[in-house]
Amino acid sequence: MGTLLLFETVIPPGNVSSFSKLFDLNMLVMTGGRERTEEEYQVLLLHAGFQLTQVIPTSSPISVIEAVKI
Repeated sequence: MGTLLLFETVIPPGNVSSFSKLFDLNMLVMTGGRERTEEEYQVLLLHAGFQLTQVIPTSSPISVIEAVKI
C-alpha cells in the first residue's frame, strides 16, 4: 500500500478569511486553475484511487495532505 503526500494550500470552509483564498484568485486569473477545499481534495483523490487520511496544517499557508492507495 502506498502513501501519497501533497503539499498544497487548502481553502477553509465558510466565510473565514484565509491567505489561501488569495492564492485561489491568483491561480484563477493567471492560469485558469484553482485551489481546493478539503472536501474537493477528497473527491479528487478518490477518483485517482486514493483515500484522504488527514490534512496537517503548518505554520505557512501550505498544508500536508496525506492519502493512501485504495
